[in-house]
Amino acid sequence: MMTLRLFSRKFESVPASTSWYLADLGEARGRQELFTRQAPQRLKALREHALIESAVSSNRIEGVEVDKSRIATIVFGKPLLRDRDEEEFRGYRQALTLIHEQEAKLPVSEETILKLHRLTRGEIWDAGTYKEKDGDIIEKYPDGRSRVRFKTVAAANTPACMKELVKLYDDTNEERKIPPLLLLAAFNLDFLCIHPFRDGNGRVSRLLLLLQCYHLGFEVGRYISLERLIEQNKERYYKTLEQSSHGWQEGKHDPWPYINYTLFIIKTAYREFEERLGQLQSPKGEKTGFVIQAIGRTLGPFHIAELQNECPYVSVDMIRRVLKNLREKNQVECLGRGQNAQWRKTSKWQLGNTK
Repeated sequence: MMTLRLFSRKFESVPASTSWYLADLGEARGRQELFTRQAPQRLKALREHALIESAVSSNRIEGVEVDKSRIATIVFGKPLLRDRDEEEFRGYRQALTLIHEQEAKLPVSEETILKLHRLTRGEIWDAGTYKEKDGDIIEKYPDGRSRVRFKTVAAANTPACMKELVKLYDDTNEERKIPPLLLLAAFNLDFLCIHPFRDGNGRVSRLLLLLQCYHLGFEVGRYISLERLIEQNKERYYKTLEQSSHGWQEGKHDPWPYINYTLFIIKTAYREFEERLGQLQSPKGEKTGFVIQAIGRTLGPFHIAELQNECPYVSVDMIRRVLKNLREKNQVECLGRGQNAQWRKTSKWQLGNTK
């Protein structure tokens, strides 16, 4: 909660690199509808593939693996589970399904966090309960050496810290003074630093990241596995987490390396999603259709700027081309000259645009 506490008390500026991530992600969310309205079968395939990749990668990061020949059966079927690893694998899939299907009903609360942990731990004895003993994050080297990478919150203080973390997240979101994506990343960092569970903290943090993305309207995690991207960039994950956790206990840490890493993961997911569905291009006629629908919703005269607000993912040049084509068909008319000129539909509009 130290990052959110820091932000809630004093939030002055955002590093330039972070600003670029926020701008890019805002544009990606604006284009999101374009891509999710096309190729239903391809989207279904992406969803199924992402579900498998997420369960595999998030567990593999924690050293949990299952027989590759059993993965699809465990994810989509109801087989008898062979061992502890398969239980945890199935549990993570169940947690993903819960988020995918009920994200609107799942608040970021202690109850939700404990439920996600209980699912991912396969009903082990301490599943769904905070740690009872202190435990530091230990880094082990190939030669057998080890070191304490980070001293986590003491077990006795964990419930209070988690309660404050959730409350700070809710309060700062309601105040709307800080970009929500920054609060999402800050929450993720604080959760990992608190380290509330004996085991399974990383998996729960990734599930919470997915849930919070959905709450903010960033739906890419349905189609591209955020967990796989984190695994592929695992070295940067551990490096930025260590950088940003240094001094966390005293509130003197630098949260931006880890925040930027989190935003980088989401941005990478969007880039991959768009590339898979259309090499960053929407299908022919899709943008034109969106502009025509926006015009159809207007009542009385309108400006081009109003259409831009309705279709933020469509360029102003495209909007002008659509208006020009409609004017040639006498379906719209321009009421003046210059950039601020108003337009309106003619009596022939309904005949030419019945959708």
